[in-house]
Amino acid sequence: MDPTGYDFWLCDLDGTLVDVEPDYVRRLLDRVGERLDRPFTDHEVETLWHGLAGQRNALLRSWDVDVERFWETLHDLEDPTARAAATYLHDDARAFLDALDSPVGIVTHCQRYLTEPVLAHLDLDDRFDTVVCCTGEIGWKPDPAPVELAIDEMGVSGRGALVGDGAHDVGAAWNAGLDGVHLERHGHTRRGRCVRADHHLGDLHFSPRSGSPTANPTR
Repeated sequence: MDPTGYDFWLCDLDGTLVDVEPDYVRRLLDRVGERLDRPFTDHEVETLWHGLAGQRNALLRSWDVDVERFWETLHDLEDPTARAAATYLHDDARAFLDALDSPVGIVTHCQRYLTEPVLAHLDLDDRFDTVVCCTGEIGWKPDPAPVELAIDEMGVSGRGALVGDGAHDVGAAWNAGLDGVHLERHGHTRRGRCVRADHHLGDLHFSPRSGSPTANPTR
């Protein structure tokens, strides 16, 4: 796959460009578990946070966890400054973004009160042509609405792609008429499934020799 062959790019944020230190996630879910009187195992924390089992709300329901109460508690407990301090940009994502000369935007489920401090902390707040944070009003991926909103705000046309680490990212891309690129940072074995996509990547890799980003396919 040649990323330079696209007129514009959209990227998911968490799990794609950035990730959060595991200790932060463990502490946060411990506090949520205390509020809900329902502790979470290490396996549950990893599966839930990274969306390894697919749709998170369905996973919570399968655990008999009240979905609305869970998200309300999580959002109430999460501090934007602490979240930003615990978030890091993947090296390959930095190289990918540095190399792209086409418009690039973000479409993320991460809420704006968390997204903006994260981007500022990583010195990325001026890097993107638009940042769309999904809400109930805007829509949630795989709904194409947030993707279409990002395209409108960027003022772009032509061939576009959306790269993300979940099936909902690929679904949103396809529903909006874009190519769907699945970035598998955890491996199919840990995820327990393969995600259908136009392109499957193991990472985003910058090649100094070619002067353009290239993607390494998963094996």
